[in-house]
Amino acid sequence: MAERGRPRAFDRSVALRRAMEVFWEHGYEGSSMSDLTAAMGINSPSLYAAFGDKEALFRAAVELYGQTDGSHTERALRDEPTARAAIEAMLRDNALAYTAEDKPHGCMVVLAGSTYTTRNTGIRDFLIEKRRETTEDIRRRLDRGVTDGDLPAQTDTAALAAFYTTLLFGLSLQARDGATLPELTRSIDCAMAVWPAR
Repeated sequence: MAERGRPRAFDRSVALRRAMEVFWEHGYEGSSMSDLTAAMGINSPSLYAAFGDKEALFRAAVELYGQTDGSHTERALRDEPTARAAIEAMLRDNALAYTAEDKPHGCMVVLAGSTYTTRNTGIRDFLIEKRRETTEDIRRRLDRGVTDGDLPAQTDTAALAAFYTTLLFGLSLQARDGATLPELTRSIDCAMAVWPAR
């Protein structure tokens, strides 16, 4: 009689990536545990043992998204030499990512919690905070632009950050609704045309 073997090990990083894609496509509320375990190739006990509950898995998936497919904003704000170049790269790089054919359209952080119930207010608040962090990161980069002389000294960086964040999040919604890269690019062109003159 053959001995029972140990359960087959799974690659945690691959499983998390697959969970991220499910949440990105269907949102938190629209992703069932059976959807997640099927995509991840594991059973429910393995999921709970490796990640905790659904909310903990979602939070880990959002962190992975921020380090991978959702890292364009951070990179642009960090690496571009001027405030204008940073904002433009942020918008254009994200528009390209939002319309990629091989991935869900739009931004996971913007779209994954768009519907919620009283059972998942923790997820709603988590995503609100993530979006606020993006606005604050943009404002800090604009403040640096004022200090560096890229922007006029009197620039209302909070208002400008809110404007470009609104556009960034709007591009995500439009991409999910089927807008093409050229259509998103036209919106970006208009937004960059109102950049404050020095």
